[in-house]
Amino acid sequence: MRATTHMKRRSDGRISIKSGNQVQLILQLTILILTVLTVIAFLFFDYTGLDIQRAIQETTYNLQVMFLEPALSHFGWGEAIYQVGITLGLAFLSTILGAVLSFFLALTAATNLTNEWITKIVRIFLAFIRAVPTVLWVLIFAIAAGLGSEAAVLGMLFHSIAYLVKAFSEAFEEVDKGIIEALRATGAGWWHIVVHAILPSTFTYLMSWTFLRFEINFAVAVAMGAAAGAGGIGFELFMASSFYFDLREVGMITYMILVLAIVLEVISTLLKNRYFPASMKN
Repeated sequence: MRATTHMKRRSDGRISIKSGNQVQLILQLTILILTVLTVIAFLFFDYTGLDIQRAIQETTYNLQVMFLEPALSHFGWGEAIYQVGITLGLAFLSTILGAVLSFFLALTAATNLTNEWITKIVRIFLAFIRAVPTVLWVLIFAIAAGLGSEAAVLGMLFHSIAYLVKAFSEAFEEVDKGIIEALRATGAGWWHIVVHAILPSTFTYLMSWTFLRFEINFAVAVAMGAAAGAGGIGFELFMASSFYFDLREVGMITYMILVLAIVLEVISTLLKNRYFPASMKN
């Protein structure tokens, strides 16, 4: 990679030099540091009693049983479909509620629709929420409200709002300023501008981001089924792996989750190709 340097003449006549590869340099240093730390960690491992050949054989056997001999042992297909429905329901509920609340909050976070100080307050608050992982929010609500689906929905909802508000507000800010100014010139109020300019121009973007968040929430709902006791197929996966030690059932549940994730991705792609603008496909 060849470094690029930009030279710019300052107002006092001197020439300042800006490096064009600062980001690449920081990235390379980060990767190097992480690589060194990984190697050091392996050097400090306790390898006492480790039989590499036996470990490889047992791991290969476990993977073979898990993925080549999948089977349901402790519940039937009807119960499996029901548990998958619970997981989808958790993801759907948190996504829909998050999208509705995010739409109104995003109106206050967009610089072209709201006062600057309100925008800064909303963005700082949501940046703090977004910085905390979804799993941690679920566990926080699990402590406050108790284990169950309520904690999972609240945790996913909290993080979904912070995620979607950022995406929605950026879409609102991309609306042509000329349209907004023309409506204001005709005496249109703030809500009329939202309804007749913002929403029609960004609707497809909002739908795309919402469906993307739904896919994320589905994956989180699977994990939270075990971690927060929310139920669903994630809880069955936890029971099969940690309680029953049934590798065949773990493999079958994994395949079910994988197939459902692929179906969601296919639906997302079809919707994007049919309804969303070309700019959203990139």
